[in-house]
Amino acid sequence: MTDRFALKAEGVSAVVKAEGAELVSLKDAGGDELLWQAGPEWPRHAPVLFPVVGRLSGDTLRHDGQSYAMGQHGFARDRLFEAVEIGDDRLVMRLRDDAQSRAVYPFPFILDLIYAVAGASLSVTTRVTNPGETKLACGVGAHPGFRWPLANGVAKERHRIVFDTQETGSALGVEAGLLSAPKPLPFDGRVLPLSETLFERDALVMPNVASRSVSYDALTEAGDVLRSLAVSWEGFGDLGIWSKPGGAPFVCIEPWYSMASPVDFDGDIFDKPGILVLDAGDSRELTWRVAL
Repeated sequence: MTDRFALKAEGVSAVVKAEGAELVSLKDAGGDELLWQAGPEWPRHAPVLFPVVGRLSGDTLRHDGQSYAMGQHGFARDRLFEAVEIGDDRLVMRLRDDAQSRAVYPFPFILDLIYAVAGASLSVTTRVTNPGETKLACGVGAHPGFRWPLANGVAKERHRIVFDTQETGSALGVEAGLLSAPKPLPFDGRVLPLSETLFERDALVMPNVASRSVSYDALTEAGDVLRSLAVSWEGFGDLGIWSKPGGAPFVCIEPWYSMASPVDFDGDIFDKPGILVLDAGDSRELTWRVAL
C-alpha cells in the first residue's frame, strides 16, 4: 500500500502523504517547489488541524465533567488516513474515530480531506461529519507553509501579503500558545510587509478576518511582483500567519475555524469561543485554495 499520492494538472502538481493526509509538495508548471520541505526549524509541511486549532488551557479538553489530554492542534496530523478515492487529479483521505481517538476526544466523527488540482490551482476541502447521536464540537484549520523567500535570491524583507479587503479589525496576542488581549494590526489596510520581527511574539492571529483571499508576493528591488501565489478560503472565519520566531525559511498562511483558548478560559469545549458545533448527522465543508 502506498503512503504517498501524486496529483497533477496542467499548471500544478502536488503530493499528499497518508500520515496526517498532509500535503508535502506543491510545484508549479516548471517544477519549482513552493511548499516548505520541513526541516529542523519546523518538521512539518501543511498539517491539518483537528479536532482543535491551537492550544487548550492546560492541554486539556473538558466535556461533561470529564478531562481529556489534548495537545496543540489536535491529533489528526499524526494519524494514518485511509485513501477512499484515488485519481490523477482528485484524492479523498479519511480518518474515523476509534478507540485511540475516543480516549482523548469523546465524539464519533468522520474527517475527510479532499484534494483536487485543476489548471494552476490546488483546492483542499476539509469535511467533518458527525455520525453520532449527540452534538459534536471541534475546531478545524489549515497550516500550509510556503517557501520564504518564495523566489531564489530575493531578500525575505522583499515579500508581502496583500489582503483582498481592507482589514480594520484587530489581532490577538499570544501568550504561551493561548490568546490574550486584542492589539492593533501591524499594518494599515491591505498590505502586510513581511519581516522576521513580525513573528517575534509568535503568530499574527486575526479573528473574523474580512478578506476571503490574500496574495503572497516576492518583489524585485524596484517593487514589482517577481513571483506570487494566491491563497483563498471558504467557510473559515479566522486567519493565522506564522513563521518560527527567531527566523526560518517559511511562512504559514492558515485559514481557521476556531482558535486557541483565551488565557482566561478553561471550560467545556462546547463553551469555547468560536467552536464549530455539528448536530447529529450533520456535515460541514471548509475549503482553502492555492492558485499559482
